[in-house]
Amino acid sequence: MGINSLIEFFNRGGLFMYPILLVFLAGMGIALERWLHLSRIRNVNRKIWNMLYPMLVKGQFEKVKAAVNKDDSTISQMLSMGLARQSTVRRREDVEIAMEESMMEIIPRLEKRTPYVALLSNIATLLGLLGTIMGLIEAFTAVANANPAEKADLLSASISVAMNTTAFGLMAAIPLLLLHAKLTSTTGQVIDSLEMVSVKALNSISSFGRRQSEEVS
Repeated sequence: MGINSLIEFFNRGGLFMYPILLVFLAGMGIALERWLHLSRIRNVNRKIWNMLYPMLVKGQFEKVKAAVNKDDSTISQMLSMGLARQSTVRRREDVEIAMEESMMEIIPRLEKRTPYVALLSNIATLLGLLGTIMGLIEAFTAVANANPAEKADLLSASISVAMNTTAFGLMAAIPLLLLHAKLTSTTGQVIDSLEMVSVKALNSISSFGRRQSEEVS
């Protein structure tokens, strides 16, 4: 389908094509912003974890604290709370609770605005259906007083135009729905990586604590 055909298709759809287009552009804008944000978080987290993990294994908690306090990544935010608790209470359960509290603050930020992509996808579909229904109403009204010989041709042409809005609504909704699924999957991967980091950090803290206890005894 060429550019001219697309323009003709859009123009033949009527007024409802414009709100569908606005909904599609808004959804794509949100999806792009979320994708770039999640990609940046994932890359930054991978980089900072590769730097911090060797220090955690060696029990260099003060160095880790200094590093995470200078960084604003989600991993640093989570470890910062955990290590702050570790320096005062030493118990694994308390450190784990501190990290879980941090996760409860981080996860809503990761999921922010993503549901709007699915919502806008549904709105595009409904606008397409509404445009078709309104177009059919106008079509039947227009042919009510038309010449009987022309009614069939006039009605078929009007219905063809009305169906353009449904088609365009689906053309807008399907990509947005796919993008929402991708964003949800990526968000889940980031959350899973944070949970993995939490477990490895807790294991490192516990292991170092046991080694210290054995040395003292």
